[in-house]
Amino acid sequence: MKLKSLTIALALAATSASSFAAEKQGFYIGAFGDYYDASWENVRDFAPGGLDVDDSTGWGLELGYRFSDYWSARLEYADMDFDYSVALNDGTTMSGSESGKRYGIDGLYHFGGGPFYGIFGLKNLDAVDEDLMFANLGAGYQHYFTDNFAFNAETSLYQGLDRGYTDVGAKLGLSYIFGAQESSAEPVEPAPTVVPVAVEPVDSDGDNIPDADDQCANTPMTDAVDGTGCTLYEDREVTKSLLITFPNNTSKVSQQYLDDIAKAAAFLKEHPGTKVLLEGHTSSVGKADYNKWLSKKRADAVAKKLIEDGIDAERLTTVGLGEERLKNPANTAEAHAENRRVEAHVSVIERVKVER
Repeated sequence: MKLKSLTIALALAATSASSFAAEKQGFYIGAFGDYYDASWENVRDFAPGGLDVDDSTGWGLELGYRFSDYWSARLEYADMDFDYSVALNDGTTMSGSESGKRYGIDGLYHFGGGPFYGIFGLKNLDAVDEDLMFANLGAGYQHYFTDNFAFNAETSLYQGLDRGYTDVGAKLGLSYIFGAQESSAEPVEPAPTVVPVAVEPVDSDGDNIPDADDQCANTPMTDAVDGTGCTLYEDREVTKSLLITFPNNTSKVSQQYLDDIAKAAAFLKEHPGTKVLLEGHTSSVGKADYNKWLSKKRADAVAKKLIEDGIDAERLTTVGLGEERLKNPANTAEAHAENRRVEAHVSVIERVKVER
């Protein structure tokens, strides 16, 4: 009945509080009234029924520190007075009381930084010739009625680590918080200073030329522009090269080079004023006169493919250089394959965009 009444008191205290001050950080001390409901049976073995320990009432002190809005820790000491009963040999029961003490440490987690908190800790309980260790878990409520004083109400479950005792307890107390502010009112922030902001001119295409002065809207971001916002151009030499190699002793163009020849023809069509010199070459194997003749045939074969791709024959000139300009002078199969070739290089001046 005592524990039930105290639990109801805790609930009423929690629900009746309509407001609380902002939680404080720092050291605090407290004093409390303590109720402990023990469930110890046959503690001493000097009587037939042993000694049964019941509940305790007492008082205690605590010293704690609030680390943040959510966490705090404390040391606790409680002076206890246990009721006990002993079954005697004649069938009667003797009752009495015996003092004890409880001390230990708790961690507290304040839910949402508010008035309700959870409790977890370890306690040593010394009473009736028993020295026992308990783990405790509980819940509490704290209400500030001034900036320095707070009311506390707690209830906890104690689980014995040495023996299988399972006890419950409750506390009501007051705490004093050191260094609390005189007022919990929220600080008033000063009105923000209004700083005039210069209005930047609009530049829709991001070329650093304001729209009011931009004569070429929406120029690409990659283009450099002049003072009117228009794309800058410059003349640049562009060279298209063609390289065709041949098997030994043949002037037939391999199928693999037809795409390269078609691309060269497309470049020539884009620049109709250009002419091309196709230079035929051979390796150093064989007679020089024969190689000269074969290299000319190779150049003519490539010219024929360009004509088939739509290039006017008057724009094409072929020459056979034989083995006069070896690309690789080594006397190896790889070098000979590299030298059997037709080369052409066409350079034009194009007007291209200047990039940023």
